Amino acid sequence: MSQASAHPDIPGLDLAPYLRGEAGALDHLAAQLRETCEKVGFFYIDNHGIPQELIDKAFAASKRFHDLPLEHKMEIPLNANNVGYMPVNASMQRHSKVEVARKPNYNASFFCKRDRALDDPDVIAGTPFMCLSQWPRDLPGFREDVMAYQRAVEALGHTMLPVLARSLDLPLDFFAGHFDPAQLSLRLLHYPRRDESEPDQYGTGAHTDAGFLTFLMQNGVGGLQIRRADGTWFEAPVLPGRFIVNSGDMLRRWTNDRYLSTPHRVLNVSGVDRYSIALFFDTHLDRVMTCMPTCQSADNPPKYPPIAYRAYLTEFLNSNYFNRQQAQTA
Repeated sequence: MSQASAHPDIPGLDLAPYLRGEAGALDHLAAQLRETCEKVGFFYIDNHGIPQELIDKAFAASKRFHDLPLEHKMEIPLNANNVGYMPVNASMQRHSKVEVARKPNYNASFFCKRDRALDDPDVIAGTPFMCLSQWPRDLPGFREDVMAYQRAVEALGHTMLPVLARSLDLPLDFFAGHFDPAQLSLRLLHYPRRDESEPDQYGTGAHTDAGFLTFLMQNGVGGLQIRRADGTWFEAPVLPGRFIVNSGDMLRRWTNDRYLSTPHRVLNVSGVDRYSIALFFDTHLDRVMTCMPTCQSADNPPKYPPIAYRAYLTEFLNSNYFNRQQAQTA
């Protein structure tokens, strides 16, 4: 594996040779990706091409937002499309197959999706999850900095698609139609200092991600914990400027359980506030995913029926977010 990793449990992938178009770089990177997705489910990526200045601006925007008075942030409460502000203790990993959640998640989050215009056909039609985002008032530059970051990480996601295809012995353009366009959800996370008197107070309870790939950037403070195959947990180190990426449930299902969706959680015991930014890079909501041809055989038939991501996402959000549960019972 690449030396980009500073932890023996998490491989590191260096994208520089691939991005430069060096001979053999794609095959080498695909082989590394195959190994980590089959054995670990998490990896760092270095030399990804996103300027540090853009990353720094996104974290500065996040802190500016989370520093606003609560009543100001609550003017844009998380809605049924999962965009807007979610205060602490407003979500819980009820859907988790990893551990039984005992308390709500101790984090506050701002969610937004792809930036759309009022005349967008999906906005006009009211298509679920393909909506306008909610933006805070009187916060100049916030939207621009957040969207610049989202566009950059989306481009990185598309850059990784041929590598994933090659890792699965598929045509390099196999994923192109499924991500035209990709479904995006950007989450600006704030983990307040933990109340040491409260047992089992996780920033985010143990879970697996619902989607395809998650690109996470941490800003100096650790707390992300990953579960090994033997059930033990370890903390992922913060590597400045490097993304930590994990494969999610839909990629696992699409590959017939060949690629992992590894359990993880967040426990902020640093004594200071923690900030991170997650970009969930997923297929178009209505593209149907059928077991990949290279992940099935006569001895290993498909384990799951075909499914569109919209159905799985709806079930996941209904199970984990209090605002959707309240809407269903109102």
